Amino acid sequence: MKKKLLTLLLFIAPMLTFAQEKGLDQQIDEAFKPISDFFSSVIFFSVFGTPFVLILLVASAAFFTVYFGFPNIRHFFTAINVVRGKYEDIEKHGAQLLYGEDGIAQGVDMNKVDDIEEHIENIESLHSDLEIDGDIKDTIRDESEEGEVSHFQALATAVSGTVGNGNIAGVALAIALGGPGATFWMIICGLLGMSTKFVECTLGVHYRDVGEDGTVYGGPMYYLSKGLKEKGFATLGKIAAGAFAVFCIGGSFGGGNAAQSNQATIVIKELLGLESTAAGAIIGVALAALVGIIIIGGIKRIASVTEKVVPFMALLYLLACFYILGINFSLIDDAISLIITEAFNPTAIGVGGVIGVLLVGFKRAAFSNEAGAGSASIAHSAVKTKYSASEGLVALLEPFIDTVVICTMTALVIIIFNFGGAFEYGGDGSGSVFIDGVAYEGAGITSKAFAAYIPFSNVFLTIAVVLFAVSTMISWSYYGLQSWKFLFGRGKKADLTYKILFLTFVVIGAAASMKSIWDFSDAMIFAMVFPNMVGLYLLMPVVKKQLKRYLDAINLKREAVEE
Repeated sequence: MKKKLLTLLLFIAPMLTFAQEKGLDQQIDEAFKPISDFFSSVIFFSVFGTPFVLILLVASAAFFTVYFGFPNIRHFFTAINVVRGKYEDIEKHGAQLLYGEDGIAQGVDMNKVDDIEEHIENIESLHSDLEIDGDIKDTIRDESEEGEVSHFQALATAVSGTVGNGNIAGVALAIALGGPGATFWMIICGLLGMSTKFVECTLGVHYRDVGEDGTVYGGPMYYLSKGLKEKGFATLGKIAAGAFAVFCIGGSFGGGNAAQSNQATIVIKELLGLESTAAGAIIGVALAALVGIIIIGGIKRIASVTEKVVPFMALLYLLACFYILGINFSLIDDAISLIITEAFNPTAIGVGGVIGVLLVGFKRAAFSNEAGAGSASIAHSAVKTKYSASEGLVALLEPFIDTVVICTMTALVIIIFNFGGAFEYGGDGSGSVFIDGVAYEGAGITSKAFAAYIPFSNVFLTIAVVLFAVSTMISWSYYGLQSWKFLFGRGKKADLTYKILFLTFVVIGAAASMKSIWDFSDAMIFAMVFPNMVGLYLLMPVVKKQLKRYLDAINLKREAVEE
């Protein structure tokens, strides 16, 4: 007995010494780092010195923009009208709302031959695949109003999944590494990503499943398995759907969770002056408890929270940015000029020329708005509508809000702040810069920029970062859970298992270092791109057909109202 006790003590003693020397946070970081490094090296393999996944993302976004006739520009205001509910009557009841009890379209004079002919053409166009056994083929069922949330709630939930600390910490990281020029490429990536987001979210609604209780299940898992089966690629569809689900679960643990708690912890520790070696883990437990309370309620509770929190925090953050830019109005044109100049002639240390700064900008933009990753289509699938393309149009607003507006605001604030030479672009090459001899990274850089112009801004930014983090985490918990259900079934035990794992990663993210967490997060988010793109390319004719169907319905209503 004594021998066993001595052996146990000898085994425990080194662990206790290690814990005392390094602290709980550092232990968690060192345990997590090899995992992060492995996934990062696998996902970001290079072709001609450039990560292939970035080439795939940008080239695909450009292709979809051209293929669908620049929907990011042509249908921008239509998307806003959809969110406003202007076409709600069409989406609730379908085309039949446009006709009276006698089946004649509003505004049509059946005594006029021209009107009759136009009426018939409109019907044929709108119902090209009309009525097989009482149902309209290839559409969402018309018998009931399916879906769980409104257009605005779906947009708010999806935006809360993208508008997060990628907009605060990610932008600061991009500028720290690539200089002001990275901002230009982030904007370009955001504009192109609007088209990709339109495609994937249209498919998400079109191929969704609706349970007997009305619960909606959607996203790439479903349009890959069901859509590719329709095209005669059933096996490929199953493999791609399974791979996406695995990567999405990883993404929910990483970019949608650990990266968010990591940045929230950084600003909380800085605000409160916490230096304990276990402070990160303690903050992580508190964040996990808060997130856990919200995610238990499912998509309806998540949507009810995000529709209130997201507009509030985004508006608050933008007002702070506008204030800083307003008092530095004369410097805005200089900042914009520097962004454009540095995009093609970068001077940041170690960025590696134009290609280097382009890659930094694209990588951070893609991480922030997730266009091409397919994640947002999971939230958009829950919308109440009978026209899948209607939600695809709503979704194209996301990259614009996230990257073109919010990311650019953050970038301008940081660049103007650095006109005084606060830090050197490029920093230490890993994302940290030195301000007054102290190393800052991510949200810490943004915090210093805000502090230069707004009294007590550290308190404001801490609140903003925490709200961004929590809203992103609760949205991504839904994405990951949907993928988990796809793989392991829709039982309560499976749900509980996922939620416990998810909350564990909140703590890991809070305790580990920024580099380890963001490397892992990038790898998981970008891994989702590979299976998702298979579906987008093979199913894009379906999207084109659904877009025409919805626009025809809108035009028919507009003509009827005018007459």
